[in-house]
Amino acid sequence: MTATAHYPTLKGRVAVVTGGGQGLGRSFVRHFAEQGAIPVIAQRNSEAAIALQKELEGRGHRALAVRTDVSDPASVAELVERTLASFGRIDVLVNNAAMLEDLTIGPFWELPLEEWRRVIDVNVTGTFLCSRAVVPAMQKAQWGRIINLSSTIVLSGRPGYLHYTASKSALIGMTRAMARELGRWNITVNALLPGTTKTDVGRTSAQGDHFERAMREQAIQRVADMSDHARVVLFLCSDDAGFISGQSLLSDGGRNFL
Repeated sequence: MTATAHYPTLKGRVAVVTGGGQGLGRSFVRHFAEQGAIPVIAQRNSEAAIALQKELEGRGHRALAVRTDVSDPASVAELVERTLASFGRIDVLVNNAAMLEDLTIGPFWELPLEEWRRVIDVNVTGTFLCSRAVVPAMQKAQWGRIINLSSTIVLSGRPGYLHYTASKSALIGMTRAMARELGRWNITVNALLPGTTKTDVGRTSAQGDHFERAMREQAIQRVADMSDHARVVLFLCSDDAGFISGQSLLSDGGRNFL
């Protein structure tokens, strides 16, 4: 793992990461564990989540895997109940679960309505349900961190991805509204917009010209890896970022500017 700043205030914090069993989510989980936090791996694919839990426990870390469908209120309620029963607290929520792989890519007038609804259910409603479910524990503790994973696709208007772009755009507005409502309890809410990144799943695991094109448009001339974004998440969840809320942070090597 790439060298990372140490945040002592994360030690013992319970961090729920949706979609935590693969890709960016798995990187977030591993980085939290290395900081001494207790990651909860909320993943629809329970086998991936359990495998990651065992990996972390084998390295001396505490972790919990919970099979979770973020679009299902009952499943989200079970996630929170099991987390509180196991650890008695929820300090951090990273809303990372999203639909992207296997989506229909094409003109928006040709996108299936059912697919549109499913993307919104997971990417937007899932963020709402998970955030709503963890807030009481954070309010009780008078401390909390919520990170919503948006995307730099909202800045480019990339053709063929209207359903995904709409869902990730919604998260920016939600982040601002949630930050306003939760600030009185010392709960911060921020959005992270990762750029083109080498991951280990699906489309974003592809090599070649896709990454070369992105790199040519960046100020920093290299391709991002998952730890680049994980380190930003750690900072936002630490006490060092306690006065930052409602913000949308780009992590894209200077390809876009706000």
